Amino acid sequence: MQRRLFVLTACGLAGPAMAQMPKLDDIMKGAGALPKTAGSAGTSDIKTDTAGIKEALAVGTERAVKSLGRENGYFGNAAVKILMPSSLQKVAEVAKMAGYQKQVDEFILSMNRAAEAAVPLAAKYFGDAIRDMTLDDVRAILTGGDTAATEFFRRKTSDKLTTAFKPVVSEKVNQVGATKAYKDMMGRYEKCR
Repeated sequence: MQRRLFVLTACGLAGPAMAQMPKLDDIMKGAGALPKTAGSAGTSDIKTDTAGIKEALAVGTERAVKSLGRENGYFGNAAVKILMPSSLQKVAEVAKMAGYQKQVDEFILSMNRAAEAAVPLAAKYFGDAIRDMTLDDVRAILTGGDTAATEFFRRKTSDKLTTAFKPVVSEKVNQVGATKAYKDMMGRYEKCR
């Protein structure tokens, strides 16, 4: 049962860690397009654009991590708040109907607290992705759609974030009481069935 909770929580954290990244896409919209021609002036412009894109992504990432990695960074932000996993929705509804709203609420809060504790790890991986950006990556972000920066980060960091978050989430889930809240909620659900 604890393993199931961990898998649900870990999967729920990697996505929300990147949930603030669409704001970086908004930053990129105003950055302009890369020059189409090559040459000495074009090369200089490309280098300037690349440096600007990297700086914008670095600043946006730093702000997102600071925002999410504090108390209520997830829980207090409706755009990224971690809700009840869909696989547990039915359990939560039955528990609520049986008068166990408090246990359901505690479980949701504890998942968000675990995410808030784990998200600072993301800064390193986003920073590495930014430093390793190629000219093709910059072009793809500038010419891509509204979520091009988000997709770049997803491609470059998703596996690393999942691996890095695993031990932290496991520890934090226990520290903030998510395991207990989950067991309480499931125990109440079993009694109500």
